[in-house]
Amino acid sequence: MEQTEIVVRGAREHNLRDIDVCIPRNRLVVVTGLSGSGKSSLAFDTIYAEGQRRYVESLSAYARQFLDQMRKPDVESIDGLSPAISIEQRSVASNPRSTVGTTTEIFDYLRLLYARAGEPHCWECGRPITSQTVQQMSDRVLRLPEGSRATVLAPVVRGRRGEYKRELDGFRRKGFVRVRIDGVVHDLADEIRLSRQKRHDIEVIVDRLILKESARGRIAESIETALRLADGLVMVESDAEGGGEWLLSERSACAECGISFPEIAPRMFSFNNPGGACPECAGLGVRLVFDPERIVPDPELSLAEGAIAPWRGGRTAKYYTGLLESLAAHLGVELDVPWRRLPVRARDVILHGAGDDEIAFRFVRRRRRRNLKRRWDGVVGELERRAAQKEQGQGAPAALGRYQSPRPCEGCAGARVRLEARHVKVGDLAIHEVAALPIGKLRAWIDGLELSGARQAVADRLLIEIRERLRFLSDVGLDYLTLDRPSATLSGGEGQRIRLATQVGSSLMGVLYILDEPSVGLHPRDNGRLLKSLERLRDMGNSILVVEHDRPPSTPRTS
Repeated sequence: MEQTEIVVRGAREHNLRDIDVCIPRNRLVVVTGLSGSGKSSLAFDTIYAEGQRRYVESLSAYARQFLDQMRKPDVESIDGLSPAISIEQRSVASNPRSTVGTTTEIFDYLRLLYARAGEPHCWECGRPITSQTVQQMSDRVLRLPEGSRATVLAPVVRGRRGEYKRELDGFRRKGFVRVRIDGVVHDLADEIRLSRQKRHDIEVIVDRLILKESARGRIAESIETALRLADGLVMVESDAEGGGEWLLSERSACAECGISFPEIAPRMFSFNNPGGACPECAGLGVRLVFDPERIVPDPELSLAEGAIAPWRGGRTAKYYTGLLESLAAHLGVELDVPWRRLPVRARDVILHGAGDDEIAFRFVRRRRRRNLKRRWDGVVGELERRAAQKEQGQGAPAALGRYQSPRPCEGCAGARVRLEARHVKVGDLAIHEVAALPIGKLRAWIDGLELSGARQAVADRLLIEIRERLRFLSDVGLDYLTLDRPSATLSGGEGQRIRLATQVGSSLMGVLYILDEPSVGLHPRDNGRLLKSLERLRDMGNSILVVEHDRPPSTPRTS
């Protein structure tokens, strides 16, 4: 007979005193009470702890050695217990690489979508980049009206200066008859003189033919010849309606700029993979830079009083004092003037250097006075040098981090992914632009996304998964979050609702979910949406146990 209740007898964990309670299974149950009444002790420290302990004990001895051994809670018995999952009020992750998108796995589906249905674009001219096989090129040509004329050309020179006498003579020896130079057709048997100072476009005319199905083999052979001559490019010109002039490429490269594109794979869009991360910030989206406000935390102090925080005290204090005296003499300022009252240029030179100008420095070392002239790179430059020594293991101070602040990476502007990934688009957006949309707007963009042909067929299944997960996040009141939001910046309530949305999307059955005040920090208008998510989780065949401080409004008050 199926157990319909979770029966707890003799619970004495923490401030519980021999509590007996029966909790209905496959129902949504709320445990309320004053602070210190034992709500969490019953739900988390007793029921959840016992469920986890039994699960670990069900594993093999080999598996158990890798898991923490949980102690048995102070309770006589618990019957009807299901596998338990705890969703508490705590930070989702402290890892700077963890985001809302990675935590919910939506970003993984987006990476697949962009790898399979994305269209690469040149980052110089913005034109789409395509790569086609000879068969695909032939099919495209044959889609033109039968009987129309077409010319296959090899674009061997594109916008480059030179006379190209040797190249033209080589084409003639290979058996080619005509060439088009700057839009004008020439016979290779004639003497062709080109200006060395002008830029030229040279296309070898490989073949002229009338389009029909029986000419498929000849078309393919002409295209292959043109591709060999022009290093993977071929130009097709037709007089048919809808024809015009096409420039096709057999490799992922911009036909106009010649920029090559790497293989498009899911790892290319992952900022946690060296193949996809921005090389300047290693996929973090920010870089730690020395912050003038941290270097001079108190602008009321003077240079003599230690306004430059990294140079206060220590064994090098005398050296830096002499250095500041030389800088003050060069700039014509006094050491005892508060930092905020120094001229702007003087503060800038002290912090960021004097450029190519040399400054006379005087030092006293071992009772000997030394004079030298050298460039001054500023306090920031000095700290960067010491930080570089630290990275190279040369024993520089480890406390330099207190003077640094995160700033958006200049290479990727905070996008985290490398240049090529930022120029693959689905619809009109790249993956980092999609990740920056609030979830509410992202759902609207996904719903309005229209792809062509094979791309749509590939994307359909992925879009279903993305839509479902976005809907779960909306249902728990997180429409305002973006997928690129770092997990460490989420509140405890936001983190809990993200984990709740992830569990709803996992479609597990027969599980006991225990939640810790999921409504905390939630706008009152979103309480109904949260409740519907919990009910959906219950209707899938799960038991929901919610710990709340306040009694639900519909619950009658009893003495």
